[in-house]
Amino acid sequence: MRLRRWAAALFLTAATASPALPGERGAEPGTFDFYVLSLSWSPSYCAAEAEDANPEQCDAARPYAFVVHGLWPQFESGYPEFCPSRQPERVPRRLVEAYHDIVPSAGLIGHQWRKHGSCTGLGQEAYFALLREARGRIEIPEGLSRLERPLSVSPDKVEEEFRAANPGLDAAGIAVVCDGRYLREVRICMTRDLEFRPCEEVDEKSCRQRSVTMPPVR
Repeated sequence: MRLRRWAAALFLTAATASPALPGERGAEPGTFDFYVLSLSWSPSYCAAEAEDANPEQCDAARPYAFVVHGLWPQFESGYPEFCPSRQPERVPRRLVEAYHDIVPSAGLIGHQWRKHGSCTGLGQEAYFALLREARGRIEIPEGLSRLERPLSVSPDKVEEEFRAANPGLDAAGIAVVCDGRYLREVRICMTRDLEFRPCEEVDEKSCRQRSVTMPPVR
């Protein structure tokens, strides 16, 4: 009986001392392996979410094409989220306005900071500056930069065009993500120095549909 109690106590101690599981709150800020830059095709978000879409991003004009969904710290398997931070949870208006051109709503900016930015170990200023730098390293293929009418395209073709426009981007370092009929995101894996790198777990989540729709920018 004593042996069983000792073993149970040892297991409980080890479990308590072990780091938070990837994808769960409470991981140590700054402890991760690489980044994923997620680029969202804004017209797909607006069309799919319909009345629930953020009006700041999806008003009648709908001027946005590819926007930054986020810059996400990743483990080789899984990811941290909502990490403890001494930074405020709220992103100040001046930062929201400074990055509104690439992240088109205050709600999205705040959510990305709380869920992902808090896990980088960076302050808000540094995190959003890094996010802009990461976006600046990606060339959007000319044919996908702004659509005047709906485009039916294979996810593989979108991936090929991104790789052609960004030398050094490997097939194992990019995932084109769909949701039902729409192309939703292009996710690109980067080192902590923002160089392209492979990421098997992210790549495995690539869309398997033969064809998806990209609604036009309006």
